[in-house]
Amino acid sequence: MSRVVVRGARWPGDVAIEDGWITAVGDVPAREADVVVDADGGIVTAGFVNTHHHLYQWMTRGRAVSCNLFDWLTTLYPVWNRLDVEDVRAAARVGLAELALSGCTTAADHHYLVPRGDDTVFDAIAEAALEVGIRLHLARGSMDLGAADGGLPPDDVVEDLDAILASTERVADRWHDGERISVTVAPCSPFSVTPELMRESAAFARSRGLRLHTHLAETREEEADCLERFGKRPLAVIEDLGWVGDDVWFAHGVHFDDAEIARLAAAGAGIAHCPSSNARLAAGFCRTPELLAAGVPVGLGVDGVASNEQGTLVTELRQALFSARQGARRPDALTPADSLAMATTGGAACLGRDDIGRLEVGARGDVVVWPADDLTDIPDAVDGLVLGPDRRVRHALVGGVPVVTDGHLVSLDLAAARADLGARARRLWA
Repeated sequence: MSRVVVRGARWPGDVAIEDGWITAVGDVPAREADVVVDADGGIVTAGFVNTHHHLYQWMTRGRAVSCNLFDWLTTLYPVWNRLDVEDVRAAARVGLAELALSGCTTAADHHYLVPRGDDTVFDAIAEAALEVGIRLHLARGSMDLGAADGGLPPDDVVEDLDAILASTERVADRWHDGERISVTVAPCSPFSVTPELMRESAAFARSRGLRLHTHLAETREEEADCLERFGKRPLAVIEDLGWVGDDVWFAHGVHFDDAEIARLAAAGAGIAHCPSSNARLAAGFCRTPELLAAGVPVGLGVDGVASNEQGTLVTELRQALFSARQGARRPDALTPADSLAMATTGGAACLGRDDIGRLEVGARGDVVVWPADDLTDIPDAVDGLVLGPDRRVRHALVGGVPVVTDGHLVSLDLAAARADLGARARRLWA
């Protein structure tokens, strides 16, 4: 296999990829057989890692735009219950394509709706990732606590515990390879699952060496619900169920106090920070400076596009910086380099990986090239990328294989995929 060389970047120089792995960064002497990807003065980074997404929510973006989390969910649950497998496939194709165009080469999708018990929905998401060409951490989500039993979701969108566990095993058996597709065990949230599901899920995941993921400490409403039902704050509730460890990462983590941050750091549990979604739902400011200072792994997440209408990851770097500074009321609370680290090495750490998120020899050849002709007046390339105008990638490679070339997806007709998705979404609101 020929060596692939990304050549001509303004920063950090050339990148060579052989057999899917980075073998050189900086000044890479040419070889006659090199396959050259022209960076043309652009900025090269490791591929971004999206640590939390709900791809199916592309079907319902732009709805419930002035609601808090609980009102937003209760508005949308009945609509989501009308989705079928092909709807989810259509949303996943567009969502993953948009992620690739925004620099993401690895995405974690937390899917917890199984309409009418058809768990081939997980196959559809995995197949969409293979089609687009980016790595997928497929979180087999679940809900088993319906409204009749004190949960938030309607009874007709929850599943039976035994069916969830059997399905999770099937999905893991079929799809988990730890490289292109990694399966995660992911009950949805404290207000939509039973303690039994949390315990059984943790036991199953650890018996198979799979990671665990769930929403936690996103809003004050969730905190109040846990205090009312369990007499404890969300982290204490989940810790009692065996869910605080270095094989776990939590989505959002907005409302942690100092002691809880210290506990997360001691355990090695990570946080998927979703700044645009948190702002859209007025959930609050995640304490990212304190989390990072304590040594907690923090990655970035788009979250569902029903609470982040763009669905792009690069925009989250700037939003994370602004949210941290505004929340801490300090202009030095987070730097552009910190934001880039969260999008790369921090995200990889959340997913339990050290083979991605690094633009270094020995890392996988997941590399993106950003156009930077409008940033030549900004001295620091990273400052320009994070704080400059929004942009899409010029090129994206996963394991050295092109996924985006000259700003266009290699394997997907995005216009056709968007048209299909739009027609399906309009059906839901007819």
